[in-house]
Amino acid sequence: MEIKGGIELPARREQIELVTEDGLTLVGELSLPETAAPVATIVALHPLPTAGGFMDSHIIRKAAARLPALADLAVLRFNFRGVSSPRGTSQGTFGDGVEERFDLAAAMRLVAERDLPDPWLLGWSFGTEVALKHGLAHPVEGAILLSPPLHRTTDAELAAWKGSGKRLVVVVPELDDYLKPAEAASRFAAVPESEMVAVADGKHLWVGENQTRRVLTEIVARLNPGVLPLPNEWGDAPATTRSA
Repeated sequence: MEIKGGIELPARREQIELVTEDGLTLVGELSLPETAAPVATIVALHPLPTAGGFMDSHIIRKAAARLPALADLAVLRFNFRGVSSPRGTSQGTFGDGVEERFDLAAAMRLVAERDLPDPWLLGWSFGTEVALKHGLAHPVEGAILLSPPLHRTTDAELAAWKGSGKRLVVVVPELDDYLKPAEAASRFAAVPESEMVAVADGKHLWVGENQTRRVLTEIVARLNPGVLPLPNEWGDAPATTRSA
């Protein structure tokens, strides 16, 4: 079976709830390799809620659907405060990237409680702002930033990553609507050790299977590179299909 679109590969999937320090309950899902122990952990931070971003935004959903099986990764994804998805609705209202610090902290508490290994933040668009603004407060290996707009992150917040010992991987589509590779390179020069990845023909929303596979490959290249290249076919236990 070709791995594409809404294919969901085998994994242990658990519906979870996160309780924030300001008293909200957030809904989400933890996906783990079906039989093996995870070698690393993705904490996924979704795009802008006011523009339709949620835990099922396609790159995040496909990371959870594929990477536990293909790369032995744990994937924790959840709805930020006030956001709804088929999983349910997280309590609260949009916090413009500020109050979401409590949401990230709740997710990281679950990572610690479950003893999940080597956590990385995976932010997409708005999720990159949450990662950059608040990620340094947590014991993460680093952050992978997909299509970072840098609308809410201050220069000081970005520069704080310099010398932090946490890796910063910046994946910028050539045709991004907000921050193209040249400007991104200039802005992220404040963190000289950051890794800049410019993706030819890429767009902010990473539409299409080729772009999806490129993004997932960039993730796995940092968290478990020994399993690359990712296969295009699945021939083991049955997979299921959701709408892409």
